[in-house]
Amino acid sequence: MNEPFSILIPAYNEAGSIASVIQGLRAALQGRTFEIIVIDDGSADQTARIALEQGVRVLQHKRNRGYGASLKSGILAGRHERLVIMDADGTYPAESIPELIAALKDADMVVGMRAKENIPLLRRPAKWILRRLAQYITAQKIPDLNSGMRAFRRSLAMRYFSVVSDRFSFTTTLTVALLSDNYVVSYLPIEYHQRVGKSKIVPWDFINFMILTLRLSMLFNPLKIFIPASFLCFITGAVKFILDIMVAAEKNGGNLGLYILTHRTISITAMILLLAGLQILLIGMMSDGLARKIGLQNPLEYRTHAVVELDPLPPS
Repeated sequence: MNEPFSILIPAYNEAGSIASVIQGLRAALQGRTFEIIVIDDGSADQTARIALEQGVRVLQHKRNRGYGASLKSGILAGRHERLVIMDADGTYPAESIPELIAALKDADMVVGMRAKENIPLLRRPAKWILRRLAQYITAQKIPDLNSGMRAFRRSLAMRYFSVVSDRFSFTTTLTVALLSDNYVVSYLPIEYHQRVGKSKIVPWDFINFMILTLRLSMLFNPLKIFIPASFLCFITGAVKFILDIMVAAEKNGGNLGLYILTHRTISITAMILLLAGLQILLIGMMSDGLARKIGLQNPLEYRTHAVVELDPLPPS
């Protein structure tokens, strides 16, 4: 069945690769019904004009708003329910899109799992930590957390506009959100090519990824954060409590008697830690209850100002 779909390509200063990416899509998807939307995120080069020359729809942000904001603009502008996102740097294979679309029949989101990702050595520990954190929060294995090539339904993505990031962590947080809500996310192995140009991700983006992932945990699985924190406080307080008793017993030759009732035996530190452990647990239980009752923000409230659709170029 040749159901139509929209391909969203966020682009920021990708004049060197955008034309070849669009041409590759058309060559790989001949005979299928689809639209290509390039979202120019305030580029300083000729990205938008080159895309227009290729005859595709082009949205343009007046200023650079971020990878996630570009995808949100494209999701809202897409004419079809089924969406495919991919980068504009030539790293993802257009030939894999038919398989992604076909696999979407049995899943809520299909992620293009990169067989060999070209990750700089210095960024590998950060990506490993982030993936382990996401797997802990969702209690599921995540082979590729932030692949930029995936297929999903427009209506499903719009449910999470209020929680997914406007920056590079859009794909990371969307994956965590869907898995936390028990949606079916499947992974399809794909090739991954050397990018054209320079990566826009900077080292401190890792901190933003971590913060947003923890925020999602607080929204969907708060006990995953509160229980370990409560356990740590309680265990530390219990150890200090026992040490206080041992010290008091040693001072009185092993016979506490009424000493424990008439003298300050237990330290303030031990009491604070024990009470903190109990309070954190109670707050976590309350947060978990609220997370199960509160619905997500209406996706239609997402503001689309500062994005315009450029008019097609006149025939030459």
